[in-house]
Amino acid sequence: MSRPILYDYWRSSAAYRVRIALNLKGIDYESRQVDLREDAQKAEAYRALNPQGLVPMLEIDGLRLTQSLAIINYLDLKYANQPLIPASAAERAHVVAMAMAIACDIHPLNNLRVLKYLKNELGHSQDEIDRWYAHWIAEGLPALEAMALPRAGKFLFGDAPTGADVCLVPQLYNARRFNVPLDDYPTLLRAEENANQLDAFAAAHPDRQQVPA
Repeated sequence: MSRPILYDYWRSSAAYRVRIALNLKGIDYESRQVDLREDAQKAEAYRALNPQGLVPMLEIDGLRLTQSLAIINYLDLKYANQPLIPASAAERAHVVAMAMAIACDIHPLNNLRVLKYLKNELGHSQDEIDRWYAHWIAEGLPALEAMALPRAGKFLFGDAPTGADVCLVPQLYNARRFNVPLDDYPTLLRAEENANQLDAFAAAHPDRQQVPA
């Protein structure tokens, strides 16, 4: 069986999630960097593989999988070790809701292509863009803290990492890049600290990836 290939970008939050999930599942994979700064994702050759022209994309088991949450769901169903989404309907809904609060409500508003559009097409200053970025994180994290608090343990749900933590860690990495205060979110910070002590999370960190020249 051929080695899985992750079409990756070192600082992409969505790709960061998939790196964590692959590591948690113990899957050896090849990372191929798609440089979003140079719009490599828009190249004809890449769009032939992934019509959306986004990262990540994972080639695995003869498939080309896109969208980070869909990839994580596939990995969780395919590989039973280290489950990322609980089995019971109620617990599954809770964990998926927390993951989506990040992946669907916070992250898309702050995606690199959105920030580029604000700057290049709409002419916003970098200060305005930074304020935009911080605003949407500050809008989303209080709700996530409240969602997690009743059922959190060492992680956002209980004492083992789930798909919610896989989404949380990249989001807090981005928050710090833009100097967003995080002191009001002790549940999130505890989960992040415990997650980053695990090799699977640490190895996926952007600073440990190959950076395109």
